[in-house]
Amino acid sequence: MALTLPVVAIAWQTAAAGPETTRMAMDRLGEVLTLRVEDGLIDPNDVMPAVIVAATPRYEESQGWFATEALTLIERAFGAGGLRVCEACQAPRVVVEDGSLAYQTGPIGLDEVRRLDDQVRGDAPASRSAIWIEETPVGVSVRIVALDTGRVVFAQNVDPYLVENQNTQRMYTLSEELERRARGDGLTQAFVDFVVYPGQHISLDWTDQWGPTNANLTGITLSLFDPVIGIGIAHHRRIEPLNALLGLQGIVSLPTAIARGAGATGGLLDPMVTGVGMLRVPFGRSNYGVAFAVSTNGEIGAGLSLMNISLLPVIP
Repeated sequence: MALTLPVVAIAWQTAAAGPETTRMAMDRLGEVLTLRVEDGLIDPNDVMPAVIVAATPRYEESQGWFATEALTLIERAFGAGGLRVCEACQAPRVVVEDGSLAYQTGPIGLDEVRRLDDQVRGDAPASRSAIWIEETPVGVSVRIVALDTGRVVFAQNVDPYLVENQNTQRMYTLSEELERRARGDGLTQAFVDFVVYPGQHISLDWTDQWGPTNANLTGITLSLFDPVIGIGIAHHRRIEPLNALLGLQGIVSLPTAIARGAGATGGLLDPMVTGVGMLRVPFGRSNYGVAFAVSTNGEIGAGLSLMNISLLPVIP
């Protein structure tokens, strides 16, 4: 399960406009289409055979290779042998029928694409989709539309670092978050911290995100070291930069509580309550990071933090 702490994403990388940017974006588009086919979100049978309505370069330097690269990309993603290039789709069109004559220019509609496909395909199966691929200042844009129903099979702007995709995902995540709050559903995150040097502190936090930007995480914590065995509460807050988490754990030592309940006053392993300050810094956008801990028992250490991992079957 991926960590979904921030609602607001940060674009760490940008690309300058130009043909080299376009080539990199085409590579990313090919990867994205392949992933969508593999995860079942795009069925190649809904796309092929397909009509390439437009493969439009933006820059003069891209004129010689853009259309060929676009065709190659689509064939790699959906299979070869089912592509048709509609050169008439971008040219002025004269239609004569029922005693009328129509001269049309500009963007072509789906009904015209279907008509042109019917006229020139011969005995081949009818095209199932129309595809537009265009070069943009920051990469490429693609639209795949079903010809029979007009359903948008896939549409996306792609840049070399998928910044546009991240921004789209950010807004989608914000919409999901507002709906989640309206339903009253929880959003849990699990953290396992292995602080081992020089001081030791191993703990499991199970928290719920809340706040206007999901920046707060509050929940329960279980400790194995410092204190030896304990349970308590934890609160963390996402801070800039690097999506770091800064928080505090208040942990009650179970052996100490049991011993004091039995009347013991000396030789206790830990104080009744231990406060632990935590700082977690993730490695990029991964679910792993470095953890730092300092406790009221005088222990200071650093180690590894596993953020919202799925290796624990009892944690959602």
